[in-house]
Amino acid sequence: MAVMDRDQTVPQAEQQHGDQGAPAEAGNKKGSAGLGVLLALLATVVWSGSFVATRGMADSIPPVQAVFWRWTIATVAVAPFAARQAWQQRALIRKHFGYTALATLFGVTLYNTLVHQAGLTTSASNMGMIMAASPVIMALYARLGGERLGARRTFGLALAALGVLLLVGKGSIRFDFSAGDLWMFAAALSFATYSALLKRKPAELGGLAFLITTFVLGALMLAPAYAVSVSVQGGFHVTPSTAGMLLYVGVFSSAVAFFAWNKAVSIIGAARAGVVYYLQPVCVAGLGFLLIGEHTGPAQLLCMALILGGVSLGARR
Repeated sequence: MAVMDRDQTVPQAEQQHGDQGAPAEAGNKKGSAGLGVLLALLATVVWSGSFVATRGMADSIPPVQAVFWRWTIATVAVAPFAARQAWQQRALIRKHFGYTALATLFGVTLYNTLVHQAGLTTSASNMGMIMAASPVIMALYARLGGERLGARRTFGLALAALGVLLLVGKGSIRFDFSAGDLWMFAAALSFATYSALLKRKPAELGGLAFLITTFVLGALMLAPAYAVSVSVQGGFHVTPSTAGMLLYVGVFSSAVAFFAWNKAVSIIGAARAGVVYYLQPVCVAGLGFLLIGEHTGPAQLLCMALILGGVSLGARR
């Protein structure tokens, strides 16, 4: 999920420090942090729509086939912007192939397959709510890596996590999950692992080159399972509805949102971007109500207030 070179994402304040001093450096860092939060928010809102689309196509497109075409479409969408850089950096791609393949496995292949599998047996709202658990895992990864979270961010994470648990437990903290809910917890773990891996992206590997490489590798990893699915389950009928949903998850939820998320992580880190990601259950619930009629009651609204409060605290330094 990266879109720009790491050397391009380093705050310009480092270059301006010698000329303008500490105030300019502080101002640029603050501006970069704000941009990172906005990009994380953009990715979160777009991904919220993808949960609704995933739930909508669950009865018409087998999960593996949906994910395979998602990444095929995403590759075509990003190719005009990324193919040239990928060709220029082909030697670097070969050099860092192991890292890129591992990031692809967690962030492209496993994560999205698990999400589409979950859509068969749980609601779009639950999908969004459970995925909000991934920032907790991101924060734990960051803490294990030596990053200090601070009391305010830790409290924000805890408050948002409480809101998520109350949402899933329908007003009480309980662990009564469907099979789809469990698939989503596995997806949350996979996504958090991917976001942690992004912090280790080789600096010399361009963001666009990395992006299209993960898309292509993701489709290739899924190809055998896709062939088995078609032979066993048969293909699916292409209708305006299925085509529209596939285009949304392929172009917007994959190319655009992954582009924004990778850039956000490169600016503000996985843990802080993960806090913004807590807004996802709120966005999913709203879109689910508007698009597929999933209702949100007073208890859910109260829990969402906890999530929003946690986001507000956790997004601050």
